Amino acid sequence: MKTPSDCENLSEIRAEIDRVDRQVIALLGQRFAYVKAAAKFKTSETSVKAPERLQAMLQQRRLWAEAEGLSADAIEKLYQDLVAHFIAEEMTRWRASDSR
Repeated sequence: MKTPSDCENLSEIRAEIDRVDRQVIALLGQRFAYVKAAAKFKTSETSVKAPERLQAMLQQRRLWAEAEGLSADAIEKLYQDLVAHFIAEEMTRWRASDSR
């Protein structure tokens, strides 16, 4: 792993970006595993969608983004899209559960 300042050319920069993106995607996979596991603890569609939790989570991600020098708006949009997909997946699993 090279730091951005250690990279000597564009090829090295791109290789490091690809490496980081692979790690980000692996972490999103881990996040999704928790989302799938959460479905078994939910008792209603409202609890799956959890609008209050969503708003609190988005606000926290905005703060984390700002602390990292990132655009809070861009990170919020990214998480809105990601969570919308995960909620749809969780709803599918929740509805298909034998215990409902």
